[in-house]
Amino acid sequence: MQPSNGSPRIGIPVRLSSSEGADPRVGKANSLFQLIVELLGRAGAEAVILDSAVGDPAAVRGLDGVLLPGGGDLDPRLYGEEAGPALYDVNTAQDELDISVAKAGIAAGIPVLGICRGHQLLNVLYGGTLIQDMRPSDVAHRIAAGTEAAGTDAAGTKAVGTGPVGTEGAADVADTRAEHSRAEHSWAEHSWAWHDVDLTAGSRLAGLYGAAADGPATTVRIASGHHQAVARVGDGLVVTAVADDGTIEGLEDPQRWVVSMQWHPEAEQLPDGQRLAPIRAFVDVCRNAANRR
Repeated sequence: MQPSNGSPRIGIPVRLSSSEGADPRVGKANSLFQLIVELLGRAGAEAVILDSAVGDPAAVRGLDGVLLPGGGDLDPRLYGEEAGPALYDVNTAQDELDISVAKAGIAAGIPVLGICRGHQLLNVLYGGTLIQDMRPSDVAHRIAAGTEAAGTDAAGTKAVGTGPVGTEGAADVADTRAEHSRAEHSWAEHSWAWHDVDLTAGSRLAGLYGAAADGPATTVRIASGHHQAVARVGDGLVVTAVADDGTIEGLEDPQRWVVSMQWHPEAEQLPDGQRLAPIRAFVDVCRNAANRR
């Protein structure tokens, strides 16, 4: 058990896919992983990087919480479907690592928080399914590289895409293509769709954003970058956040501290205090849970 003023030890499964030469979304996920590790440290926790499967709940006995970060798409066979054409970075080793860490954390009774891919993974772990590729709606959930963006930033400012790169002549084609590729990677790494989500009053997820347990429903503006979403909700989970188009953005297990969000609270474009607040609240949950053990 951690002392009341100690640093909770929070396990986070490492990202296994290399950014080198990969889909730019892989590089984005890897950079976001580092941001989460940094925020955990700033929030007073010790981030414990887990790089091998954790099949035995005893392996997480020394941890006070688990955080499941973003990343590539889950193998659809995990929820009984064949792979569609829109999937990216399906990595069975990553699936095995994340699932084993999640299962061990739940079995150990320590708090578990899922972010983006982690949100989807928890739903699948509870027997739910995913939409493999979302249809366009009135809410922008992602921004495609190299396009004009329809989203706005956290302050409501219109986001602007890189647009197509023009050419001056045949001799410039190679350089232009390379520049366009770099621009697309930069765009994918640094751009977000921005929209509001409604958090259920009294939910643990709302609590991470400072809402009182007996307070009203809360609306937060979030950084969104996903092409998949929850389809059928897993057994035992309840929906705690939705977007205006009905997309399920948050889930939790009312019987234990297992909470997930589809968005990225760690996004650098958010105000610093807004980035840190939900991570700090999760660290406090882990600290309090440790003190009760």
